[in-house]
Amino acid sequence: MTRKILLVDDDQKTRMLLKTYLEKNQYEVMLSHDGESFLAEFNRSADELSLVILDVMLPDTDGFELCKIVRQRTNVPIIMLTASSDETDRIVGLELGADDYIAKPYSPRELLARIKAI
Repeated sequence: MTRKILLVDDDQKTRMLLKTYLEKNQYEVMLSHDGESFLAEFNRSADELSLVILDVMLPDTDGFELCKIVRQRTNVPIIMLTASSDETDRIVGLELGADDYIAKPYSPRELLARIKAI
């Protein structure tokens, strides 16, 4: 069974680093760079996804809003990524239905461990 991850992050370097790392660990990774492209891909592939990774700060929306939309449609696990280490942001993300929340900077190895835990 292929494990598909949909990742949205506005930083191209981060997207490509995570895609490469996760694909080396047997995941299929689909990428989005903003909320609009994320929603388009999510609408196409929601039933096939094993995990969603949401960056909180995006140019056209925020990960909190995307988390709400995902939760209305599916119970797919969600990991949120943020540059903010603010406790309030972490709590809001978890209350909106995220399964885990990782503050940047983080290592790809830590992210992989959290993915496996979910």
